[in-house]
Amino acid sequence: MAAQLNTLLRAAYEHVCPIPPVPGAVSAVRRSAAAVLADWDVSASIADDALLVVSELVTNAIIHARPPAVLGLSWEGDAIRIEVTDAGPVIPACRSRDGIDPDEHGRGETIVHALATRHGIRVHPGGVTRWADLVAG
Repeated sequence: MAAQLNTLLRAAYEHVCPIPPVPGAVSAVRRSAAAVLADWDVSASIADDALLVVSELVTNAIIHARPPAVLGLSWEGDAIRIEVTDAGPVIPACRSRDGIDPDEHGRGETIVHALATRHGIRVHPGGVTRWADLVAG
């Protein structure tokens, strides 16, 4: 019985959202994540940082990766885990950044690193998962 209850409670704090491969998807996914964080009663300061990380990771998946992509959110204790999994890079990782305006692109990773307590990338047979943990306090 305790194991069933634990599974139900855990499910209440996990959310998965597909990411359509279109530019307007970022705002829609961000709104969905905001509603979930509000339902979970996550503090405003952590929720604001989490939504910025969601925006950056989702944007990265839409611009630089092949579909399908999916956002995963989970909350355990005082930590929010944000994961975006995609089918891998569209272009080789060694591609030159010539012609890319640094004022419009390239800061997402820096923002994620600044806000996250822990972060990383997992490469697996299905693609790539970028993740970030944000811890309250």
